[in-house]
Amino acid sequence: MNQLHKSVLLDEVLSFVKKPTKSKFTFVDMTLGRGGHSRKIIEKLDSENLNYYGFDCDDEAIKYVKEDFKNLKGNINIVKSKFSKAIDYLKENDVAGIDLCLFDIGVSSPQFDDPIRGFSYRFDAKLDMRMDQSQKLSCYEVVNTYSERDLTRIIYDYGDEKFAKSIAKNICLARQNKTIETTFELVDIIKSSLPKKQLFKEHHPAKRTFMALRYEVNKEHDELIEGLKKATEFLNKDGILMIITFNSHEDAIVKRYFDSLTKEVFISKYLPPSEKEVKYKVLTKKPIAPSYEEIEDNPRCKPSKLRAIQRL
Repeated sequence: MNQLHKSVLLDEVLSFVKKPTKSKFTFVDMTLGRGGHSRKIIEKLDSENLNYYGFDCDDEAIKYVKEDFKNLKGNINIVKSKFSKAIDYLKENDVAGIDLCLFDIGVSSPQFDDPIRGFSYRFDAKLDMRMDQSQKLSCYEVVNTYSERDLTRIIYDYGDEKFAKSIAKNICLARQNKTIETTFELVDIIKSSLPKKQLFKEHHPAKRTFMALRYEVNKEHDELIEGLKKATEFLNKDGILMIITFNSHEDAIVKRYFDSLTKEVFISKYLPPSEKEVKYKVLTKKPIAPSYEEIEDNPRCKPSKLRAIQRL
């Protein structure tokens, strides 16, 4: 399973990892997946004094990593939790702060490539898209019960799909005859909602809508905002937070938030900047993108961007 998942921007992530000089060092992976980034970081830290916490809400990921990390150095903790609740868990377990934190946002390859999970428009499967399969809300409920107005909003806001209104309208018309059960049924509806020339573009015509529905099912927009805020506030002095995003919507959220932490507030050109105390500095002036060689080896990494911030 791990061989199917290639850790994106791995060398770039590792460039921010330094051997710990303090007696206790806490590293937190907020989006564990199959543990590719975490394993390499733990091996580079190479410390018996490491406190490691890996969070994920996917049962298969938790099971896999618990077995895979058995022989790694340090105090290894694998926890099933959404990353928005991770800091609450750490505080409840007497963790005082984080020295290194990683977010790798989005769906992992094993999730995306498993037809049963219903994430992909490439496989015919029951509409699902749940990262945490114990939760009730799935793509099936969203597609078959949400109002046309809400579907339009979700597909436009989260997918940046300019034909959102047409897609939402046709979803609601189709379900009047029968419930929409599978990914391929949904793909057909999406295709029928687009102008013909859109069907021959580089990206699959259903890509934006599927991403938007996945965002809604897993509340990824709210998760990112809440999780990122809690994690940066919980960094220790000199602590570093890295985050990998996979689309412009996510990257814009991260950029705006990092800017709010690291820039003086501009009120007017006639007044001096506010005297807001700046407690963080951005370590990546521009987001780091994958190299040409990495994209050739793993085309899925093409839209990824890495940003890093440090607490002063």
